[in-house]
Amino acid sequence: MQKELDLFNNKKCDEHISSPEVLLIIDTETTGLDPETSQCVEVGSILFHVHSRSILAQNSFLIPVENNPAEPINKIPSEITRLSQPWEEGVKYFQALLDRSDAVVAHNASFDRKWFGIKPLPAIAKPWICSMEDIAWPLDLQLKPRPSVRDLAIAHEVPVWTAHRALTDCIYLVEVLRRCIDLETLLKRALEPRSLVKALVSYDQRNLAKDAGFRWNDPVKGSWTRRLSKREIEVLSFEVKEIEF
Repeated sequence: MQKELDLFNNKKCDEHISSPEVLLIIDTETTGLDPETSQCVEVGSILFHVHSRSILAQNSFLIPVENNPAEPINKIPSEITRLSQPWEEGVKYFQALLDRSDAVVAHNASFDRKWFGIKPLPAIAKPWICSMEDIAWPLDLQLKPRPSVRDLAIAHEVPVWTAHRALTDCIYLVEVLRRCIDLETLLKRALEPRSLVKALVSYDQRNLAKDAGFRWNDPVKGSWTRRLSKREIEVLSFEVKEIEF
């Protein structure tokens, strides 16, 4: 009886949440990890039509910076960012693409979203979907609970030729989404309400939490935590407790 009730509730949830028709897939490159001391140096975005699996528009621009300590990772010399280029127009076009979208998709969205709303980038009020945390990729892909963009691309037979430039990572995500048979359902379920939960496991059971994608000490010190929907909580092999953070 409980199983039938869960299925009924999941079906009601699917009916309540509609799949977005247009996505803005975004990625950022930055000079560091903390927006208080670092800057966003590059933004890439692709406007993607879900039903037709088609790219509608693409945008990429550099933002001038004085220094880029992350150059060894993103390969963007700071002096290149200061060359004359219409980056202000790029920001305006990004806003136009954002206005046309129903939701924003980013890999590790918790990192990307914190740079928006800090000048010169606009704030984003659209729903966010994290392709690393929120989308339940099919089990037959044999992905880790929190796959990298590279692993996600390879699992979907998308060639990987470079990394750590914003538009390139957006292209990888587009090609992954184009290969999803039931993309609409994946997106609907990714938009289900989520809460931060703590795994109620002993030290000897810690691998259960780790294998389920829970993170130790992040964001809550001394706990295995993860943001999950009610649907995802119901299939766990261990108990969890919702926490406020």
